[in-house]
Amino acid sequence: MDITQIRRHLEMHDVKPSHHRIKVYQYLVENRNHPNVDMIYRELSDEIPTLSRTTVYNTLNLFVERDLVSLITIAENEMRYDADTSMHGHFRCRHCGTIYDLRLKDSALEFENLDNFRVDESHLYFKGLCANCLAEAGNK
Repeated sequence: MDITQIRRHLEMHDVKPSHHRIKVYQYLVENRNHPNVDMIYRELSDEIPTLSRTTVYNTLNLFVERDLVSLITIAENEMRYDADTSMHGHFRCRHCGTIYDLRLKDSALEFENLDNFRVDESHLYFKGLCANCLAEAGNK
């Protein structure tokens, strides 16, 4: 997404497209690394000297509220953010901490006993060792 597309996308979600908000959203779209507040702040603070952690935190909360990003809470006491709001799951490596997206097949989401319910939110998380860490462990 270019800046014009990001501006329009924010406006479509009733978010005023300030410079800080555009840059935070651009970071999320361009870096699919499921960052936390500190990661975003460190990456953008040199480019935007007026940026604060509080601004990043408040911006991300607004984005979550307006369904622009998803909040990922796989690990206790750690909030990560994902600009991909499509239905998908996540895998977190217990060794390196990397979070990977998992694509789901529609048939994987067939649940019994939900006919009389409205699902507003769902989370699918797995934890274990990623392929890279497994390979490293095998070489030791």
